[in-house]
Amino acid sequence: MDKIKGKVWKFGDNIDTDVIIPGRYLRTFDPKDLAKHVMAGEREDFASEVKSGDFIVADENFGCGSSREQAPVAIKAAGVSVIIAKSFARIFYRNAINIGLPVVKADIDAKEGDTLSVDLENGNIVNESTGKSFKIEPFKEFMLNILNDGGLVKHHLKKK
Repeated sequence: MDKIKGKVWKFGDNIDTDVIIPGRYLRTFDPKDLAKHVMAGEREDFASEVKSGDFIVADENFGCGSSREQAPVAIKAAGVSVIIAKSFARIFYRNAINIGLPVVKADIDAKEGDTLSVDLENGNIVNESTGKSFKIEPFKEFMLNILNDGGLVKHHLKKK
């Protein structure tokens, strides 16, 4: 997986799955429709402003709440390339990896609008706006393979 580069969207603590994709928008499983309402419970403008390749950078406990599988689907379908947070709810973390959305546990110094580059294979994040770099645990090969293949199901089907 190559370096991923994008703009930061900053969020705080305890961003739960009800905020990521509110229940009133769960009448569909179409990722494109879900993406139109992503983060609507926290920032109404996010879905219309986020660009393909952008990052979400959050504080503690991102993805807490219910095990709503549509939450990471909506984020990925909106074009977010990586979520970086100080910590994640375990089931959200696994659901994100399962659909091919990289999630990185890290405490980095970044503000809204900064540009980051992330190297999952070598374990580096660089805030290109400030020049600061951050070491993260590199992703294991099997995780990179799942992400590169577009998620767990596609990875499994590719192996057949």
